[in-house]
Amino acid sequence: MSRSIQVDTKTFVRFWLVILGLGVAALFIWKAGVGLLILGISLFLAIAISPLVHKLVGIIPGGAKRKLPTTLAYILVVGVLMAIIAVVVPSIVNETVKFVGSLPNTIGDVTKGLNGINEFGAAFGIENFQDQIMKSVEGFSTAFVADFGSNLLNSVGAIGNFFAATILILVLTFLMLMEGPSMMKGFWKNFEQNKRAPKIEKVLNRMADVVAKYVTGALTVALINGCATTLIVFVMSLIFGFSAGLALPFGLITGVMCLIPMFGSFIGGTLVALLLAFNSWWAGLAFFIYIIVYLQIEANFISPKIQSKGMQLPALIVLGAVTVGVYMFGLIGAIVAIPIAGCVKVLIEEYGSRDKDEQTDETKLIAK
Repeated sequence: MSRSIQVDTKTFVRFWLVILGLGVAALFIWKAGVGLLILGISLFLAIAISPLVHKLVGIIPGGAKRKLPTTLAYILVVGVLMAIIAVVVPSIVNETVKFVGSLPNTIGDVTKGLNGINEFGAAFGIENFQDQIMKSVEGFSTAFVADFGSNLLNSVGAIGNFFAATILILVLTFLMLMEGPSMMKGFWKNFEQNKRAPKIEKVLNRMADVVAKYVTGALTVALINGCATTLIVFVMSLIFGFSAGLALPFGLITGVMCLIPMFGSFIGGTLVALLLAFNSWWAGLAFFIYIIVYLQIEANFISPKIQSKGMQLPALIVLGAVTVGVYMFGLIGAIVAIPIAGCVKVLIEEYGSRDKDEQTDETKLIAK
């Protein structure tokens, strides 16, 4: 038996207006994706820097005025970031060019006594296989070193876009630090009569606290990692005879990579081990063994101790959040995925407590 459903014109129009609105919103997000990402990064940095601003407000005489502490905190953080980039990038470039340039000699020394290479090539009809390998490596090395500068120039456009976005992020972060608190106070004044406003404000403050604690803990763990690497590489330079000047750049590399959740410390340690292997195979192997041991200490003692008062998310949630973040926004997504997951946890906890409070209120009313 068929049934007919009657829908009035008003409901029909509302339904399609909702569908149209969702489509327009999705299109807006798609078109403004880069801009929204820049705003999100700026907000994340502003929240991360705000604890340092609060500390400086209490330390600096006349700190009730927020402008001076905010400016000092901002300059300090940006200065540290610029110093890290200025030290790390040239070191990686120099070591890479050095390695590629010495690659033919290195492979030649390794394969000098391996007569089986020619025999292996002969089995497939390739004569003088070892000599052909050396010629290919020499050609690659020469072309890489010769074309390095031109490849860098060809990337000027992408580098320019990156720096433009970076400058925009820095400016937005500074403005959020300066004007954000007063704007939020003015915003919440408009909802003084709303009973839910204090609850929403409390949730937002908890979420900001989660981000700040996560950033503080992650930076502390990264600092310890970087200092340990610097010390170990310096000691190894005395043993294996390479330049002690590599200690600080390599420490910065592991410290920065440590900020990437889950696998960042291993990636940074492996990268340093490879760079050390360019100078000495034994140094690279020794550092790789060190990083395996250190990662066990970091995962079981350092990180739990420092971040015990943080979000306390299960490993499954952390890995899932990082995976989604990587596939959505790449490296930046991986870094912000965990604090976002912590904010979601706050929302779930507050929603559950709200339901519990409402049930308690209903019980009291029934009892009366």
